[in-house]
Amino acid sequence: MLFAARTNRLQVRTPEGILFSFLLASPVTRFLAVSIDVACVIALISSLRTVVGLLGILDPDVAMAFQIVAYFVVSVAYGIGTEWYWRGQTIGKRLLRLRVLDERGLKLEFSQIVIRNLLRCVDLLPAFYAVGGTVCLLTRDTQRLGDIAANTIVVRNPPILEPDLDQLRPDKWNSLRSHLHLSARLRQCVTPAMAALTVDAILRREEFASAERLRLFNELAQYFKTLVPYPAETIEGVTDEQYVRNVADVIFR
Repeated sequence: MLFAARTNRLQVRTPEGILFSFLLASPVTRFLAVSIDVACVIALISSLRTVVGLLGILDPDVAMAFQIVAYFVVSVAYGIGTEWYWRGQTIGKRLLRLRVLDERGLKLEFSQIVIRNLLRCVDLLPAFYAVGGTVCLLTRDTQRLGDIAANTIVVRNPPILEPDLDQLRPDKWNSLRSHLHLSARLRQCVTPAMAALTVDAILRREEFASAERLRLFNELAQYFKTLVPYPAETIEGVTDEQYVRNVADVIFR
């Protein structure tokens, strides 16, 4: 039997040939995050103990069935709700700095979150993630069945060290800073992974060929403009690269 070659990083190459790397979460770290999430689900279900107690008086079998169904419903709703609200994170993942991403590095879709959480019941078989843990150990990108079906991966989000701000300083006055509320929203919306990618692009800009450099900063600028639109007069005459450097200045200063 041939197993996929294991790697602890996911390499994503853009059409321009620029390579970005994501650090994959290990099965052990994912197991610890799941343990925290299971504790949270159990805590939520315990709040239903009054209902379970009443059912137990009437019929113990019905009470047991209710507990099983409640665990499934609450665990699925918990996973879907937290991963959608926190953009790929549950409480366990947040504590251990993990995040669910699309396996191509694209934005995580709601349908992917639903699929991976619905298939969690299969990964749980026969007891506490025996199937999911085994599949994680055998797949190249440490994916459980839910991840494979949803085309998702789980990556580590290590703390971002503050870069040398002098290298990120815009060459001209940063017009974005005149809109404090929009700048605050931008800092809130940008993920640590995207902030790190932006810094990496700025610091390595001299390494790219002219055409690649233009395309890269155009894609980044369009992404940030879609994320938080600034008034047209604020960014009039600002090149894509200057706009991205202005964004980085807003994020880190």
